[in-house]
Amino acid sequence: MPNQNDKQIAHAFEPARLSRSFIFATGIENSSPTITGPDGKTVRIDEMELSGHYHRWREDFQRVRELGIRCLRYGPPYYRTHVGPGQYDWSFADETFNELKRMRIQPIADLCHFGVPDWLGNFQNPDFPRYFAEYAGAFAKRFPWVRMFTPVNEMLVTAEFSARIGYWNEQRRDDRSFVTAVTHVVEANIRASEAICTVCNPWFVQSESTRYFHPYNPDAVKHTAHLNERRFLTLDLNYSHAPSARMLEYLLDNGMAREKFNYFMDRHIWPSCVMGTDYYETNETIVYPDGSTDVCNVLGYYGLTRQYYSRFRLPIMHTETNQMQELRARHWLERQWANVLRLRQEGYPIIGFTWYSLTDQVDWDIGLRELRGHQNSNGLYDMDRKIRPAGEEYRRIVREWSDALAHSDIRF
Repeated sequence: MPNQNDKQIAHAFEPARLSRSFIFATGIENSSPTITGPDGKTVRIDEMELSGHYHRWREDFQRVRELGIRCLRYGPPYYRTHVGPGQYDWSFADETFNELKRMRIQPIADLCHFGVPDWLGNFQNPDFPRYFAEYAGAFAKRFPWVRMFTPVNEMLVTAEFSARIGYWNEQRRDDRSFVTAVTHVVEANIRASEAICTVCNPWFVQSESTRYFHPYNPDAVKHTAHLNERRFLTLDLNYSHAPSARMLEYLLDNGMAREKFNYFMDRHIWPSCVMGTDYYETNETIVYPDGSTDVCNVLGYYGLTRQYYSRFRLPIMHTETNQMQELRARHWLERQWANVLRLRQEGYPIIGFTWYSLTDQVDWDIGLRELRGHQNSNGLYDMDRKIRPAGEEYRRIVREWSDALAHSDIRF
């Protein structure tokens, strides 16, 4: 029988109460971009495989429960599940999502995380939005009890790493390819959301990288201004928020059709949107005149989130953070949590916090651009599923703050 805490958690996810509640979450990394291997052949980086999750998923779910967490950013590997047009292999998803349901762990279904199936190619493919929407609708029908979704994770990072800096997938490095990827990724996200809405009454937690760029000197001001406008691009298109005139000119000059831009702008976004905000140490940088950057944490999560909320006016969830240096991870967690609490105290509608991910990851120190097999110590647990100091501290935060925040108004 469900205990009282389970009932409270379940009620918190009801649409009428979510924006007045608070949820703690973690995630299981399911990135799967393709890169070029040392032999020149395409190779896929599957973080679920590298972390051992395919064999230890029951143990991983138990670790989530042991932390006192009842919400998990989680999705089946897209490239292994969507095996062809209208064809799906639900075997792994059936096992894992049915277990999540049994354990009363609420998933935020992460449907596309940096990669697509081989048969779809990459994010330059104009057919991606149509087929991904079909997949999202099929997923929602198969798991109708799931109510929270991130259709396409970090749309801006997806487009940049694939088509602007050339690490993943199509591995292009030009503005036109970047705008094409942005167009297809955002349209896929929208069409998938619409398909899900035909099945249930969902919440969309749109996890996106939050950023700010500081000019080093006057010679870097122009480029920095462009970056600070471009950082909003995917959310602007997704939420029908008009970008700046210069950013519109940039889109049209690099291949976005005016009709497609109007498609993004002439929509009424659904009411159940949560702006997921991801913040890492590298999200805030100094920009030098030659275009190079360096880490510079000045505004912090508190300052950046205020900027994004001012623009989009949506409920907020802190959807990703971690720290790769184990000795600094606990302090980083405490700092991010203090930022979240400060926002909540000031009346910002922030409804959740996430340390990402549950276990250590592999090769994120080089942005997954090569397969080196280097373990990054950024999880709540290591690869042997032994809890790290950051995991112990997160467990304390969850235990001590859950009741205080679960039934409070925005201020407490």
